This record gives sequence, C-alpha cells and structure tokens, in this order.
Amino acid sequence: MAFKGQTSYEHQDNPQKKGVLLVNLGTPDAPNSGSLRKYLREFLSDPRVIEIPRILWLIILYCFILPLRPKRSAKLYQSVWTEQGSPLLVITKQQRQALKDKCDLEYGVDKMPIAMGMRYGTPSIKTALKELAEKNVRDITILPLYPQYCAATTGSTFDGIAKQLTSYRWVPSIRFISGYHKHPLYIQALAKTITDYIEKSGMPDKFIFSYHGIPLRYLQQGDPYFCFCTQTTRLVSEHLGMDDALVMTTFQSRFGKAQWLQPYTDVTLKSLASEGTEHVAIICPGFAADCLETLEEIMEENKAYFMQSGGKVYDYIPCLNNADDHIDMMFALIGKN
Repeated sequence: MAFKGQTSYEHQDNPQKKGVLLVNLGTPDAPNSGSLRKYLREFLSDPRVIEIPRILWLIILYCFILPLRPKRSAKLYQSVWTEQGSPLLVITKQQRQALKDKCDLEYGVDKMPIAMGMRYGTPSIKTALKELAEKNVRDITILPLYPQYCAATTGSTFDGIAKQLTSYRWVPSIRFISGYHKHPLYIQALAKTITDYIEKSGMPDKFIFSYHGIPLRYLQQGDPYFCFCTQTTRLVSEHLGMDDALVMTTFQSRFGKAQWLQPYTDVTLKSLASEGTEHVAIICPGFAADCLETLEEIMEENKAYFMQSGGKVYDYIPCLNNADDHIDMMFALIGKN
C-alpha cells in the first residue's frame, strides 16, 4: 500500500488545528436511474447495512435489486428534489454553515474548520478528510448525524472513516461521537418542536414517534438502537409531561421479508384510523435532517394510509434541521469533545 502524506506545509506559518467532520447517510447526485443505481450499489454493498451471507446477498443485489429498484426510487426522489438538489444535502450544508458561523464567533474565523461528508455518495468522507488535512487539521471531532447509535449507520460511519485513515501516513487524532439520543439539548429541541406544533395546531389524539427500522435480529444480536429510540421517546414525553397513552414509538422503512422492529409505522397508522383515531401528529427524531424517508414516506405515503383508513387530520412535525437550538446542541457536543 502506498501511504498518503502531507509534504508541503510550514510548522510556524501553518499551525496545527482542531476541526470537525459532520457525517450523514448520503444521497444520489440526481433523481434519475443512473444516479440511484450508483448510490444504491454503494449503500447496499455495505456489510453493516445488510448482514446476510455475502455471496447470497450480492446475487440478490445485482440480479434483482439494482436492475429494478433504481427506476422506482428515482420517481420518489423526484417528488422531493429541490432546485438546490437533494433535501438531505441542502440541509446538511445549512447545518455545516450554521455550525461554522458559531465556531467562528467562539474561536475565531477559520480557527476550527468544519467539513461535511456523506457515508455514501458525494461529498464523500474521503473528500471531507482531505479538506481538513489541507487546512492542517490534526485533531478531528467526528459527529455522525444519527442521534441513536446503530451499527448500520453510526458503526458504518466509523468503518468508512477508518478505511480512509488506513492509507494516511500521518493519522490525525480523532474523537468519535457515537450518539446523542439522550443529550438534554437534543431532548429540549425535540420538545420545542412539539410545543410549537401544539400552539399552532392544537393537541392531537396521538403523537407518533417514528424511527427508521432495522431487522429484529440486529437487536437480538446486541444492537442497542431499539432501546435508544424508546429512551428518546420517553425522555421527550417526560420533559413535556405527556400521558403515556398519548405517545407511541413506531418504526418505518422496512425492506424485504424479514421481521423488523415493531410496531410498524404504516400498520399502526392504518390501525389507529380504523379504530377511530382522527388526529395524529408524527415526528421523526432519528433523522437530523428531512430527507426522502420523512418528506415522501412519512408526509405522503403514510399520510395516505391514515386518511384512507378513516383518519381526519394528519400532521408531520419537521426534523430539527438547521434550527438554532439544534445547532446549539451540535456546538455543545463539539465543545464537550
């Protein structure tokens, strides 16, 4: 292996810096089949994401999923795509800029560089690490934007970073934030979105806390994700003084025929509506930024399930995105680390 190293810098004129790397899941470059095929190939080839025998999965991936799924997924992305691009990418850029502004104010302009990378797609983790290296950042705090630790997301982010650093001749110091599902400022920020919603729209019959699902066997094999999700719901509910009967935790975005974490969001919404629940508000605390899974799956697809089953009012409470209190929480995490 040829190791990569910096050869052009001056110790005196270019002092070593501390910096931050924000990481989110990723997005295709465009809402078309070609871009989706490239993105899905990278995403679904990750052994952290799909934990079944490798050869069997590659046959399924290349013979069935990649020939068929990109076209369907492209249509879904087209429904949420903006003039600036993918919502996830646009919002993550906004988060990076807001965090940079706060760091510039606290530490001095460009004294603490902030880079962003995506686990899959562009801008890549490789590009982000290179950006920091070129600014002589030798101490990196890595913040994966997944509140609840999961091997398929946070663990995979660590893998991706470690893979890149194995080729570095001069490996930087790193601090890896593996989750923040019960951080007080995160709980307060979520609670504020709910109180703001109640002030504007009134109290629903149910608040649904919907998290991205994972296969049940991941939990059975030791992944703490399910426990962290339910803990986040409980802490927000307790912070607001909500009755337990008002709140539910559900899981969305299941894939394939295996059993995933339950209760399922879509099944729950159909059941609630058919049993007479008229008004629900749904929030997705596991997503740091609105994306396909919130803007299309929750706002459109699951809304249709609820309304068609007899529901009357269905409201979605947006992710924290680049809200001031969300950026304050990120800043606090960075300061602590």
